[in-house]
Amino acid sequence: MTTKARLRALVELADTGSVRGAAERLVVTESSISSAVRALSAEIGIALIDRHGRGVKLTPAGQRYVEYARRILGLHDEAILAARGEADPENGSVRLAAVTTAGELLIPAALASFRAKYPGVVLHLEVASRNAIWPMLARHEVDLVVAGRPPDDLRKKARVRAVSPNTLIVVGPPAMAGDVEPATATWLLREPGSGTRSATTTLLDELDVNPPLLVLGSHGAVVAAAVAGLGVTLVSQQAVQTRLDSGELVQIPVPGTPLNRPWHLVSQTAPTMSTELLLTHLVGNRDLGWRPIGTVRSAAS
Repeated sequence: MTTKARLRALVELADTGSVRGAAERLVVTESSISSAVRALSAEIGIALIDRHGRGVKLTPAGQRYVEYARRILGLHDEAILAARGEADPENGSVRLAAVTTAGELLIPAALASFRAKYPGVVLHLEVASRNAIWPMLARHEVDLVVAGRPPDDLRKKARVRAVSPNTLIVVGPPAMAGDVEPATATWLLREPGSGTRSATTTLLDELDVNPPLLVLGSHGAVVAAAVAGLGVTLVSQQAVQTRLDSGELVQIPVPGTPLNRPWHLVSQTAPTMSTELLLTHLVGNRDLGWRPIGTVRSAAS
C-alpha cells in the first residue's frame, strides 16, 4: 500500500469504527486495513488504535494523527485538481459543500446554469450540517462552501467570495395568524448542528422565553410540520415563499424578527482555476443572486 492508501485506511477506520467497515468502504480486504494501520503505527512508533471486542477505538495519539491525515488527503486531492485545472479549467473538477437549506434553495439552479455553459467541469456536492462542512473546508476536502457566516477560526484560512440575501422569518399555519405568544407556542426546531436551529435558540434566549420545543430531522420536515399546524418555526423566507404565496403558511410577527442572515460563498485561500471559473460564473449572473466580495480571478487570465 502507498502512504496515501494507508492514510485513507486509517481515516475510514476512524469513521466506521471497525476494520470490516473500513474494508467495505474501500473495497479491500480486512487484512489490508489491519496491515495499513500497523505500518503507520510502526512508522511513528506509537499505537494508533485500541481494539474493543469486534470494534476499534483510536488512541489519543491516533485521534491527533487522523486530524492530520484528513488534511493531507484533502490537500493531495486539491493539488491534483489544481494542476489539472491550471492546464484546462473547463475540464477540471470542483468540490462543493452546502448546508441543507442552501443545498435545496440555491445550489440546484446555480449548478444547472454552470453545467449548461461548462459541461466539461465535474462537480461534486456534499450537503450536510454546518458543523460538518466547515471542518471539510479546513481539511481541504472541498473547494467551496455555501453556508452562513464562517466561524472565526476559519477567517485566515479561507476567503469569503460572495454573499446572497437570506432572511429568516417565523412562520406557522393560517390558524395562528395574528398574535402568537412566543413563550407558549410550540417551536419546531431543526436537527443539531443546523444554523437555523442555532439562530432559533439564540432568538428564544434573547426573548427570555422557554417554550415547548419539537425537534425534527430536516428543513423539509420542519416546514411540513408547520403546514400541518404543529407549531411555528424560524425559516428562510426564500425557502418557503411559494407556501406563503399559496396561503399554506403565514408570517408570524415575533419581536426580533426578521433576521438578516446572508448566505456566504467561501473558498480556499488559493482556489483552483476550475473553482475560479465557477465563482466567476456565479457572481457574473445577477439572476443567481450573488454579490461579489473583493475580486474574482478570471480563469482565462
